[in-house]
Amino acid sequence: MIQLGFVSAILPDLSLHEVAEFAAQEGFDCVEVMCWPVGRAERRYAGVTHIDVTDLSPGQAKDIVGMMQERGIRISGLGYYPNYLVADPAEAQVYIDHFKRVIEAAAKLGVGLANTFIGRDWTKSVEDNWPRFKEVWTPLIRFAEDHNVRVGIENCPMAFTADEWPGGKNLATTPAIWRRMFEEIPSAHFGLNYDPSHLVWQMMDYLKPLREFKDKIFHIHAKDVRLDRHRLDEVGIMAYPLQFFTPKLPGLGEINWGRFFSVLTDVGYDGPVCIEVEDRAYEGSLESRRASLIQVRRFLKNFTV
Repeated sequence: MIQLGFVSAILPDLSLHEVAEFAAQEGFDCVEVMCWPVGRAERRYAGVTHIDVTDLSPGQAKDIVGMMQERGIRISGLGYYPNYLVADPAEAQVYIDHFKRVIEAAAKLGVGLANTFIGRDWTKSVEDNWPRFKEVWTPLIRFAEDHNVRVGIENCPMAFTADEWPGGKNLATTPAIWRRMFEEIPSAHFGLNYDPSHLVWQMMDYLKPLREFKDKIFHIHAKDVRLDRHRLDEVGIMAYPLQFFTPKLPGLGEINWGRFFSVLTDVGYDGPVCIEVEDRAYEGSLESRRASLIQVRRFLKNFTV
């Protein structure tokens, strides 16, 4: 059975206990819990630490599991989304080391899933990034296998500002690249945290990959996007993306969520679908962000049992 949840990044002002209380009160099944290092965020939706994995003890993990179980809420996955292929190897190593702690925490918590990006040197082509991809990710996936934790890669291009365009900061953006990734590292622990909205603004079919990659979809982000055609007519697809699209709550954009869940259930997916709020219209206050999650849960519940 599909479990409806949300990404905890939108509630940075709440503790994990408060996040779990809210989830239980509003009828959610699960939460993807953010595990960034404690400190200042470098971009929107980053830097949120609902579980500090730096030195998570077995006792702390047991307390977290018990607290979540008392409220009937499961952790769908642990989330950490940096750029592991950034040009500076020393900076990249900081991210790699922390992700290993995330993987270890997922094992201690019995979650079994860590969600992230692949990363990318956005000044280089896909081909020129490939040696670093293999160098970084082959041992990382082996590390995850050793801990019996699956890794779900989100397909966001991370190409939203002029300096990130056109390469973006995440290699794993298209079916052609996913296919190559999974051929290069053929592991049952290596898959996708699938977000259909990112295919929409790339002018791609967001349903077709559900069929081809059904065995690789470990987790799903529910986010929508509105294509602003009047802007697209002005700037064209060569403009950096935020010039012609706007992230929206599910139901307020281009995605046909009835068809999405129809295909999702046909391919046998029965995992988490977590609402990811990146809609600025709902970010003015904690109250409005909570209200946005409630609104989307009611909407998506129409397509689940």
